[in-house]
Amino acid sequence: MKTQAAALAQTSAPAGLVAQAALNRPRRTVQGLLQAGDITQDAADAAEQWCHNYVFGYFDYLEHTNPAPQGQTVRHDAVSWQMARAKAMARITAVRDALGLCAHQRLRMMLVDELSFRAMGEALFPTISSSSAQRKIAAQCALVLEQLAALEVTFRRAEQAKKASKHKNAGTEKKGAQP
Repeated sequence: MKTQAAALAQTSAPAGLVAQAALNRPRRTVQGLLQAGDITQDAADAAEQWCHNYVFGYFDYLEHTNPAPQGQTVRHDAVSWQMARAKAMARITAVRDALGLCAHQRLRMMLVDELSFRAMGEALFPTISSSSAQRKIAAQCALVLEQLAALEVTFRRAEQAKKASKHKNAGTEKKGAQP
């Protein structure tokens, strides 16, 4: 079973257009889990953020879902653009390192490749029945998304603590420099 992204990738469309199509499609799997009550809104938001980071990091395409107010757009030169991409890739790598390669694969299949639970189940569990595989993969994806949401909270707290300590150290250095 081919996905739309795979079909687009096989055409002569540039990678940016493939990534744009991936960002503009609703994520049926995440919405299905959210509507069933299997995941929280925080997990769905974390999935969306992960997908944006993945597409930006790998495909060099960034799309903002909310339009910026007039006069508040940010322009990047080539170096700052690549630095922003590197940060996105660092976030993807940190998630992969924390949750593992299997979780990364499920996130990619679910969010980037847009595979249905049935297609993911058939790919990952070819020896069991399609309905059993579908139930297993749906449960795994729900677990991975909840872990991703918890990990995002951990990353956010670590970043805030880092900024706070940096700000505190800067204040201490100023006081120490004054006679």
